[in-house]
Amino acid sequence: MTTHTQQSEQSHRTDPRSLGDLFGDLSQKAGLLAQQEIQLAKVELRQKAVAASGEIVVIIAGGFLANAALLALVTAVILGLSQFMAAWLAALVVGVVVGIVGALLVWKGVTALKAMNPMPEQTMITLKEDKEWLTRQMSH
Repeated sequence: MTTHTQQSEQSHRTDPRSLGDLFGDLSQKAGLLAQQEIQLAKVELRQKAVAASGEIVVIIAGGFLANAALLALVTAVILGLSQFMAAWLAALVVGVVVGIVGALLVWKGVTALKAMNPMPEQTMITLKEDKEWLTRQMSH
């Protein structure tokens, strides 16, 4: 009874292809594998870009809301506060409060973006596997 290892060794000994042919096949397969890895990286980066776009929308929305709040409320609040204090002081107080709210929204979005890992993780894993496979192929 012949084991799988013995059969494999026998098939390697009886392979009619030359060493040049084997390296040519290996080179062709490695090239194809590299192309597939590039495609995987593109898909993975596209997915991460789509995920990041949601956080970018939050940042933009925060900026627009802060601006709208500034435009709509500044006048009303300044006029109201100017009944109790100097108009310039009322404008300063309102500007600081609206600025803090806007800054908090932008900070939230930026923090969420920084937490994202932009590296194509799946591609990196498969590239390591490919390297190991290629190393094993070269050692046979």
